[in-house]
Amino acid sequence: MNILRKAERLFISPLSTSMPALAQVELPRAHRIGSLLFCPTCGTLLDLPGEDTPHVKCEQCGHLEPASSYENHQVETRSRPDAFPSVLQLKRTTQTKEHLDANVKTKTAETCPKCGHKEALSQERQLRSADEGSTIFLECLNPECRHGWRINN
Repeated sequence: MNILRKAERLFISPLSTSMPALAQVELPRAHRIGSLLFCPTCGTLLDLPGEDTPHVKCEQCGHLEPASSYENHQVETRSRPDAFPSVLQLKRTTQTKEHLDANVKTKTAETCPKCGHKEALSQERQLRSADEGSTIFLECLNPECRHGWRINN
């Protein structure tokens, strides 16, 4: 007997037209997860069918899946912004460092332009861009004056 005939008796393909429809064995259909189809035999992700291709062949086991399995299927996907947390999203928060001694002022030998006192408290701050000079804020130490002024460095 012909080897092909022996194979047909053991396994009848759904694509075979040589046998009557009642005698054909229906093979398991691909498993669907969302819009993806997986081979029912080995679980491999099946490729999309090409134009005018009647079936898709599994690259692993050779299972033939009808291209019609991909037709008329609508998938709706929804997600929340926090559904996929990422390291980059976590780093997007504003980070501020607080110095406990940020208001520390230094006693300097600077003459007050208002009362002429020879001592003042100074504090340096970078107010403009980094490539420009800083600003020095001064406050007169004369308890009756307490005049404040600044010098642009």
